[in-house]
Amino acid sequence: MFTYDSVSQAINGLKQRDFTVDFNLEENCLVCGHAKFDVNDFEIVEFHRFEGDSNPSDQAVVYGIQSLNGMKGVMVTGYGISAEGVSAEMAKKLSMHKN
Repeated sequence: MFTYDSVSQAINGLKQRDFTVDFNLEENCLVCGHAKFDVNDFEIVEFHRFEGDSNPSDQAVVYGIQSLNGMKGVMVTGYGISAEGVSAEMAKKLSMHKN
């Protein structure tokens, strides 16, 4: 298990381990370039949760994600106050890894 002290360290660590693409979250899918992955098209391999010491808006989760077609990448998203609007199905998949 890898542990990191900051979001940037987690991103760099994942990228060094071949999680090289950047995934972005949309309402009901992940997007990487022109490719879209619905909730059943990827797995969360690992995640790292960070809480800001003095500012609740600094809360973030860094995900290491692998698509079913083998694409490996990173997604950073906020939670709590800064969480993005997503579908219920996507929120459920991501929340299983936030505890």
